[in-house]
Amino acid sequence: MAGGEDTLVTAIFLLDLVRQICSVEIPVAGDKEKIDSVFRKDCTDLVRRVSLLTHFLEEINGQLDKLDALGSSSSSSQEMNWWSDLVAALQSANNLLSLAGSFQSTNDSDGTATKIATLFHGVTWKLEKSLANVPYDQFNISEEVQEQVALVRAQLRRATERYGSMNSREVSFAFSQQFDLDVDQAQKGNRLTRSWQIENSGSVNHRVAENIVIAVSGSNDSKDRNADLVASESKTVDCAEKDSFPNKSSEDLKKPETLKIPNDFLCPISLELMRDPVIVATGQTYERSCIQRWIDTGNSTCPKTQQKLEHLTLTPNYVLRSLITQWCIEHKVEQPTGLANGRIKKSDGSFRDVSGDMETIQATVRKISSQSIEERRAAVSEIRSLSKRSTDNRILIAGAGAIPVLVNLLTSEDTSIQEHTVTAILNLSIYEDNKGLIMLAGAVPSIVQVLRAGSVEARENAAATLFSLSLVDENKIIIGASGAIPALVELLENGSTRGKKDAATALFNLCIYQGNKGRAVRAGIITALLKMLTDSRNCMVDEALTILSVLASNQEAKVAIVKASTIPVLIDLLRTGIPRNKENAAAILLSLCKRDPENLACVSRLGAVVPLTELAKDGTERANRKATSLLGHLRRLQQH
Repeated sequence: MAGGEDTLVTAIFLLDLVRQICSVEIPVAGDKEKIDSVFRKDCTDLVRRVSLLTHFLEEINGQLDKLDALGSSSSSSQEMNWWSDLVAALQSANNLLSLAGSFQSTNDSDGTATKIATLFHGVTWKLEKSLANVPYDQFNISEEVQEQVALVRAQLRRATERYGSMNSREVSFAFSQQFDLDVDQAQKGNRLTRSWQIENSGSVNHRVAENIVIAVSGSNDSKDRNADLVASESKTVDCAEKDSFPNKSSEDLKKPETLKIPNDFLCPISLELMRDPVIVATGQTYERSCIQRWIDTGNSTCPKTQQKLEHLTLTPNYVLRSLITQWCIEHKVEQPTGLANGRIKKSDGSFRDVSGDMETIQATVRKISSQSIEERRAAVSEIRSLSKRSTDNRILIAGAGAIPVLVNLLTSEDTSIQEHTVTAILNLSIYEDNKGLIMLAGAVPSIVQVLRAGSVEARENAAATLFSLSLVDENKIIIGASGAIPALVELLENGSTRGKKDAATALFNLCIYQGNKGRAVRAGIITALLKMLTDSRNCMVDEALTILSVLASNQEAKVAIVKASTIPVLIDLLRTGIPRNKENAAAILLSLCKRDPENLACVSRLGAVVPLTELAKDGTERANRKATSLLGHLRRLQQH
């Protein structure tokens, strides 16, 4: 029993610790009494991610409380490891917030700032790894909470990559020096001494990946770019499963420690070699991602001069980019874009000379900004064509600084330019690293504008672009908050056949994130999906069921689905649908009936028992599982 008491105490302590972290006040821009603006976004992101664990710990705590009351709670030392790891990670996060809160930037504080940035990297990595070790199958965690935890882990993994290159030994050293944590409260006097371990821990939901392919496959009228996009993104999903703590991120530079980088090549904010230098209104140059982050946190001044920025336009510094490229080539330094000495590294480790392609693409990119509309139109059309052909071209086009320029052209009044631009951005987004650059360039609001008011082709490709970008978990939140979902629902209802399929695919992926499900319901998605289910042509039943299966775990969506009289339609599909439709219909009905006797009684009255019994006997493995579970609920209802 003592082991159970220890576990329960630890669970309570964990929940209290999360609530303590969530209560940290993050001041608005300009308030430097608590958290310096340099780390305000880091602190906000950390608090937000930890806050998403509240419901997870509440569910575990409730279950342990019941087990303890029954006298059946026990835990081995091995089972306690994950508790210890999570306590340590959350303690580290709490201490780091205090440290960042007391930091004030001065002329001689660069070393401290670097250490704090390093600690943010370490805390992020440690949190993700501790969550990877949780034995989720031992707890009856609801689907909604499981999705939240999966989202947090994906966000932490992405954040770890962004924080830069630090190997596990450096992180361990940083923690042992500044976050040597005592967790007496959780361990009752035992000190946490578990060593760091690097291990693979993918959090991508294979069922989700499978459904994405199902939702977009089998369409005769879809163009080649849809198939290419899904194929490319399927590889991305596979790669995401293999993520571990990176020794070097794709954006880090491999340079000899003794090599001195010219000061003009260093970003004044990050003090790192710039890969995408841009000029702000004061004439100062910064790395695009750093100055964009500065602006996004509410700052309207130039970090270096402290002058107010008259506008927030970021202009590519092509001259400096060229000088940096030349310097990298001369000193055999690998460039951040993955280019080295005019060569691109291939998957087999060999290099391909692309110096000639670079010159051609750079010349074309310069023409995008031409004063002549005909020249702009021709240049954008060429970029669209080049970006479709190969991954190398996507790397080179982004490396030439085309993405911010293209984003500016999304709002062009010239229909042809707008169509070519949104399609080029779609093609560029297939390359994983370009997704971040597109988001940093602030493309989403303009893509949504195209989605609302563009030509038929432009709207279709805008929806496909949102799907591609939403494959990065953090982007699901940004896109969902941008107003994209109502525009996608409108396209789902009234678009062309291809447009409807693009909208369905994007909506499915966005609704994997719990917060977007309510947005979709309020935008009228249930009505649109019901029309698709009852359409006599049956051309999009698969897509409608796939989206409903994701929405059905959300209470707001559940109410809307039932209110729209969808249950009779689902039961009819159990009788007459193809195997995959029967499977999804059973899954949706099970979600609607869990912990809802009224819906369960409705399913029983409408005669679902017979088709469910047949499905449990002759259906697919998943259909059998769902049908059997639902039949069990129906039997228990009859017994009462």
